[in-house]
Amino acid sequence: MLLWVLLFVGVAAALFVYARHQPFPEHGFTAGGIFLFVGFVLYLAMGADRATSPIVPPALAIFFGGLFTIIGGRHMSRTQRDVIVAPFSGLLLVAGIFGFVTIDWMEQSTVEQIGNFVIASLFLLLEIYLLFRGLVVGVQGLTWSQSGLRQTQRGLIEGPRGAIAHFERSWDMQDPVLNVMAHAALARIHSKLGDISESEMHEDRLRRLGGWEVVDTSWIAIIDSSLASKSQSPGNQSEE
Repeated sequence: MLLWVLLFVGVAAALFVYARHQPFPEHGFTAGGIFLFVGFVLYLAMGADRATSPIVPPALAIFFGGLFTIIGGRHMSRTQRDVIVAPFSGLLLVAGIFGFVTIDWMEQSTVEQIGNFVIASLFLLLEIYLLFRGLVVGVQGLTWSQSGLRQTQRGLIEGPRGAIAHFERSWDMQDPVLNVMAHAALARIHSKLGDISESEMHEDRLRRLGGWEVVDTSWIAIIDSSLASKSQSPGNQSEE
């Protein structure tokens, strides 16, 4: 039971750490909080007078790990707002499956053992893919651009998790449109902050990509309106 507690707590801790470096950290924090709660419940169950069935921990790992693997997979492939929930939840899912199929391993027939091993191996291959897709490929430039816009609308401009830092990570060599949007946003933001040198630098880089004429007017409008809203509440200018 203690190993399962450590597994849930370890995955939760990893999610909390990695989520702080994501453009949309709330997804990792939510999953990590639930995993930490489940680990705490299992820890309390260790001291209960009535022994917990050995099937309970792997069943919980399969349920919660599978649930957040699906949720994280959706964010990874469709919304592109998170890349860490799926791979870390997949660790719980795979551990739960292996724990579940090996509970009565010695009592299983050869056919059952082979079948369970094949099923567990398939999920292990899925987890390897999720780890590669989430932790190796990482966050796409589009996601950083989306989060940069959100931070601008929130008035969180400066700091390691402010709009400037997010837009500076939204470059994409395969999608020059994102580079145009980032330079346009950064030029407007630095101009609003009075940092003329930075603003001129981004305007110069924007000219190399086609100038303001190639920037979607709606993008400029939403950046300007967000900055105008920020100026009305000067207390929210950075997020440390």
